[in-house]
Amino acid sequence: MKRQMLMILGLAVIGGLFMGAFQEAVAAPELIGAPKCKMCHGSKTGDQYKIWGGSAHAGAFETLGTPEAKKIAEEKGVGDPQKAADCLKCHATQAFLGGDVKVNAKGKYADAEGVGCEACHGAGSDYKSKKVMVDHDAAVAAGMIIPKGAEFCQKCHNETSPTFKAFDYEKQWAAIAHPVPEKK
Repeated sequence: MKRQMLMILGLAVIGGLFMGAFQEAVAAPELIGAPKCKMCHGSKTGDQYKIWGGSAHAGAFETLGTPEAKKIAEEKGVGDPQKAADCLKCHATQAFLGGDVKVNAKGKYADAEGVGCEACHGAGSDYKSKKVMVDHDAAVAAGMIIPKGAEFCQKCHNETSPTFKAFDYEKQWAAIAHPVPEKK
């Protein structure tokens, strides 16, 4: 009887560990891609998507395909910059957030979007719905990040970049500002 109880207890522990790992994996937020953000962040809400689309962030991955980037990569012994982790960590959202961040099967994410919305605001699967996004506090509670200060940007805009030039946070922030208009 003791042996059966120990076996049942052991199976329960193993099952609990498995379920905990499964729930953690399921609960992790996933990337949805900038095109999903466009659905709500268009001209009626401040045109954040258009502002991003006209920025260097949107073209960050594409930049890695230029002859200049390929030359730098060759000099550094990196290989193809559009595949190199050292380059992608600042030129593609998924690599910036960490390669283990999953892509939502229903999302539209692709590395080609460059530094997309979710690089700065976090993987969007848990806060993307209008029901959540209409309440700023609820969106933040659901995982939306509101980046603040130069330190956030300097994760990439720093001396470790082979093309780094002085970084003026105030000037750069003004160039990419995309506030949501106040509700009337």
